[in-house]
Amino acid sequence: MPPQDPEAARWFAAEVEPHENSLRAYLRHQFPDHPDIDDLVQETFARLLEAREHGEVRQPKSFLFTTARNAALDFFRRRKVVSIVGIADINLLPVLEDKPGVAESVCHDQELQMLADAIQALPERCRQVIIMRKLHGHSHEEIAAKLGIAKNTVNAQVALGVLRLRDYLQACGITKASH
Repeated sequence: MPPQDPEAARWFAAEVEPHENSLRAYLRHQFPDHPDIDDLVQETFARLLEAREHGEVRQPKSFLFTTARNAALDFFRRRKVVSIVGIADINLLPVLEDKPGVAESVCHDQELQMLADAIQALPERCRQVIIMRKLHGHSHEEIAAKLGIAKNTVNAQVALGVLRLRDYLQACGITKASH
C-alpha cells in the first residue's frame, strides 16, 4: 500500500482510512493495557487487506472493528502464560543446559537471514518504513515527519510490508499459512 492494485488502494482510502481515528479510540478504550495501539492497528489493516484478497468485504467498518477486537484478543491470548504442571522442587527439573544447541542456533541464524532477505525484497519506501517502525521503534508520526510523507502513507506502507514479509516467509517455509 498503498496497495499495488489501484482499486484496492481506492477501496482502502475510501472504506478503511476514514475510520482509523475512531478505531484507535475504540482500541484505547477497550484495551487500555495493550502496549502498542499502532501495531494493533497495522495488524488489523493487514488482516483486513488479506480478507479482501480472498473475497469481498461487505461491511468494511464492521469488519474493521471486529478484526481489531480479534487481533487484540489474540495478542492477549498469546501473552498469557499458563503453567500446566506444578513443580515442588525446581532442582528436580531435568535441565542439562540453558543455551540452545548448535542445530537450533544455525536454524535461528538461517531464519534471521531469510527475514533480512525478505525485508531487502520490499520496495524502497516500504522497506524504509518497516525498518524505522519495526527495528528502530519509531512512531508513525516520527516516520511521517522524517520521510516527509503523510501518516496515512506510513500506515499503508506498514500494512503492505507486514503482508509481504508474511508471504515471503511462508514461501520460504518459515511460517505456516493462516487459513
